[in-house]
Amino acid sequence: MVTTGPPARRSAVLRMLVVAVALAGALFGGAVPASAHAALTGSTPAQGSVVDRAPEQVSLTFSEGVAMGDDSIRVLDPHGKRVDRGKLRNLCSGATVKYGTGLPPGLGNGTYTVAWQAVSADSHPVSGAFTFSVGAPSKSSAAVPQQEAGGGLVGALYGIARCLAYAGFVLMAGGAAFVVACRPAAALVRSVQRLVVQGWALLTGTTVAMLLLRTPYTGSGDLADVLDLGGLQQVLLTKPGAALVSRLLLLAAAALFVAVLFGAFARAHEPAGAGGTTDAEGEAGAVDPAEEARRRKDLTFGLGIGGVIVATGLAATWAMAEHASTGLQPAVAMPVDVLHLLAVAAWLGGLAALLVSLYWGPPVERTAVRRFSRIAFGSVVVLAATGVYQSWRQVGTWSALTGTAYGRLLLLKVGLVAVLVGIAWVSRRWTARLGEARAAEDPAAAAEAGVTVAAAEAGGTAAATDAADVADAAQEAGEAAERQSAKAAGKATGKAAAGAPAASSTATATATATAASPDPDPAPEETPDTDPEAAPETALNPDTDPEPDPSTDPDPARAAQLARQQAALRTARTKRLRDADPERLGLRRSVLAEASVAVVLLVVTTVLTATEPARTEAAVQAASGGQSTASNQPQVLTVPFDTGGPHGKGTARVDLDPGRSGNANELRLRLSDPSGKAMDVPEVKVSFTQKAKKLGPLPVVPRHTGTGHWRASGVQLPVPGQWQLSLLVRTSDIDQVTEIRNVKIG
Repeated sequence: MVTTGPPARRSAVLRMLVVAVALAGALFGGAVPASAHAALTGSTPAQGSVVDRAPEQVSLTFSEGVAMGDDSIRVLDPHGKRVDRGKLRNLCSGATVKYGTGLPPGLGNGTYTVAWQAVSADSHPVSGAFTFSVGAPSKSSAAVPQQEAGGGLVGALYGIARCLAYAGFVLMAGGAAFVVACRPAAALVRSVQRLVVQGWALLTGTTVAMLLLRTPYTGSGDLADVLDLGGLQQVLLTKPGAALVSRLLLLAAAALFVAVLFGAFARAHEPAGAGGTTDAEGEAGAVDPAEEARRRKDLTFGLGIGGVIVATGLAATWAMAEHASTGLQPAVAMPVDVLHLLAVAAWLGGLAALLVSLYWGPPVERTAVRRFSRIAFGSVVVLAATGVYQSWRQVGTWSALTGTAYGRLLLLKVGLVAVLVGIAWVSRRWTARLGEARAAEDPAAAAEAGVTVAAAEAGGTAAATDAADVADAAQEAGEAAERQSAKAAGKATGKAAAGAPAASSTATATATATAASPDPDPAPEETPDTDPEAAPETALNPDTDPEPDPSTDPDPARAAQLARQQAALRTARTKRLRDADPERLGLRRSVLAEASVAVVLLVVTTVLTATEPARTEAAVQAASGGQSTASNQPQVLTVPFDTGGPHGKGTARVDLDPGRSGNANELRLRLSDPSGKAMDVPEVKVSFTQKAKKLGPLPVVPRHTGTGHWRASGVQLPVPGQWQLSLLVRTSDIDQVTEIRNVKIG
């Protein structure tokens, strides 16, 4: 049948419009749902404030809903002793999210530290600390925790697990969709089977890991707490825990789906004679073609409906625990996020299945490639529409694209999506060439192609026996060869008809290798015009000599070896013929490039999900009078130094409280030796510089207040932004060093 397409001009214009919309959607949306984070917008007493007498309670106000417990807010006195009542107070009212803790009466004067930790509605932990003073600031204050919630080793492991979970879902759902909707014959391809099964295993393993890591991720940060059964029980009561458990239950259903896909569905699409049917079964009666077609249709319909339900449920486990469940229009945002994830899985997962089919499988039919091309096109349209909506929720304004970290990451992602769509355009052109090449064939050309294939098989045996090709082929054909050799070893040596099954198996393998050819029969066993240069290398050439029958060899080991060699030769011949097709070679390379960019895109997207969205950051700045979120806690720097002289090694701890611009900040400096003991030095100097606005260096002269301690009050930093702190430490007349660190001022 001749394949035709739409007019070139109209098709090109349509594709250009969709690409433009896709880029706009990518500009404002992510490949997976991005995560919003709750932020502290206010406190009573205010951070850095000095009150006349001790307050009755400390209260915190957040930008969105959070989950907190009795230990979520801790108040420490100047000596580091906890002084709060240890009971959380829910002060929420209407849209205001506010929590507090009570303080006992009679607290003395000094600087108090408030350390807090919570889990935002999108399942991400947030934490912070600030100070306030009663009467007057004290010379000492409690140490501020330096590791943020969700950071450290546990945070890194949890982030990796989240990235791999997305990848597992994409491979499993998208690979299965490719088999059911685009290429049912791929259910018999070992590489596609491995891709889908490994995607399921990856998603299952990372889900279990995330469930165990939730306790230390949202709490102590200690990796040993993954074995805390009490903490795990508490996690199961939370929304993220319930989502992870639901995902595991759905993965059990997905395992049944995969078993049917590569079991009954694969057997229903086996070529005639390839299912190992015995002579007795053949005599019992052939399968009715109409009944077989109806069975295939029922299986496809059932797997399609069941697969959509399971994939939608799995995607919903992200939506119900991430940012879509809170904030603006959650009733709309959750279905949109589900559609977004499903579209990503259909596109990138199908791309991965196509890639492994092109590289480690029999030749892919042009109809399968064209079906996937249409599905990928539809997925891009869905991504564009859902991405525009997500952009409105997460970014809000154009200026936020360059003025926030979230916006800059989004711009980086736009570039990657542009590259990916460009490569996809090239892949579509290769797909069109496949269709044109097949449509141009006529019976004469097909007959000529069959002769060419036979000649190539006869003259190219030496290339087929190349060590690399045979090794790759043996790996793909190993399991089939083992089954064949086991069957051959169990046969009686005197059976005269033993050669027939072997010949049938060879014919089937050759028919599969030449699926694109109109003539499914194998090449002739004898070719009179064989290249004489290849004659010395045709000891096991099935094209020039009768193929040995493993079943007639009384030695089972020898029979198994012959079967493996024959299978390797047949598979190597298939790969050689496949690689000789320039259209499919170009398609494989472009699809490989697409997959490579998609991997980088997935990594960037995972980083994006851990970044505070621009809309949330703008809301926090507005609530705090234009100050950035960095102003919600004092700035603490730990600076190792080594002057190179005797006793020249040590560590400097710099506290800048409250770390705001335009305010009188207090700078506290402590020097300690390698053992942690406070150490004195002849001289220390501190200065601040902001190169972007050409300010500074602004010197700070700290006064010595005790062994290893210096303090400076009234430190004025005129503008917010990134400042450079320069610390000079001199330990002798000639030994000194200057260390420079960046500090964010709100």
